[in-house]
Amino acid sequence: MTRLLTTTVAATLALGLAAPAAAQDLDELTLQLQWVTQAQFAGYYAALANGYYEDEGLDVTILPGGPDIAPPQVLAGGGADVMLNWMPSALAARERGVPVVNIAQPFTSSGLMLTCWADTGIEGPQDFAGRTIGVWFFGNEYPFLSWMSQEGIPTEEGAEGGVTVLKQGFNVDPLLQRQADCISTMTYNEYNQVLASGVAEDELTTFLYEDQGVATLEDGIYTLEENLEDPEMVDKLARFVRASMRGWEWAVENPEEAAEIIIDYDETGAQTYDHQLAMMEEIAKLVDTSQGGALDEAAYQRTVDTLLAGGSDPVITAAPEGAWTAQVTDAAGEM
Repeated sequence: MTRLLTTTVAATLALGLAAPAAAQDLDELTLQLQWVTQAQFAGYYAALANGYYEDEGLDVTILPGGPDIAPPQVLAGGGADVMLNWMPSALAARERGVPVVNIAQPFTSSGLMLTCWADTGIEGPQDFAGRTIGVWFFGNEYPFLSWMSQEGIPTEEGAEGGVTVLKQGFNVDPLLQRQADCISTMTYNEYNQVLASGVAEDELTTFLYEDQGVATLEDGIYTLEENLEDPEMVDKLARFVRASMRGWEWAVENPEEAAEIIIDYDETGAQTYDHQLAMMEEIAKLVDTSQGGALDEAAYQRTVDTLLAGGSDPVITAAPEGAWTAQVTDAAGEM
């Protein structure tokens, strides 16, 4: 049976008629995910399934994302209290006038990479010129565009010595069908899909953004500036972050059970246990629970520097001000 997505309903199932009255004492909070239900978000689903949010007095609703859902717009429109977003997308949205603020950063390493056919002879960025490269858009293109700008490789259509950017769907078909020489993949998802199709690792060449020095922060927790002006909301957000980090710690330590929880919450039925387990094992390498979700300032600055280093077309045009705060994680640690 698929688990429902609110702690209120879970409490009702567990406690019967007494639960609705108790649930009235819980503070409601809605989280908008960046993508569909999968192990990338295991910490939040684990916190929900294990009752960690309820322990903090929260009734949390998790909204899955998708290709047509832009989390910053959902947040700005009042559809969620917090969202998950890659920092390049969030900072670009902030510069466009959406006042999003990073309040916690569970992911401390990037899982983004390019996966290329080895037989193309591509051995480094210097070999990208004249190639077709699959790139995700909807805010996911910023790290790639910044990288190419730093390498002096044009991405405009028809530019001499540039790359042909293929707007890649969220699948690996362009590589398998030889429509692209390289495609965007995540260490925890699409790369495994390529291997699962029967391609051997030695047939591929990969470029981790971390290794190229252009990695940017991914999967941070964001809210709107106005929420941070309300002490009651800050308290609620602190409880949410603390429960979420507890969920992440549990998921990292229990990957098999975490994968099972994802399968239970996946209302589409599209996910498989083996894939979610493999994803969870890779996700565990990117998450750091030791700091309670506190943002590392050096990693933030590296992200900003990477996005500013875009030549005539940077992702952001000026260093952001007020784009992150330790207010919530500090409060979570003091509780």
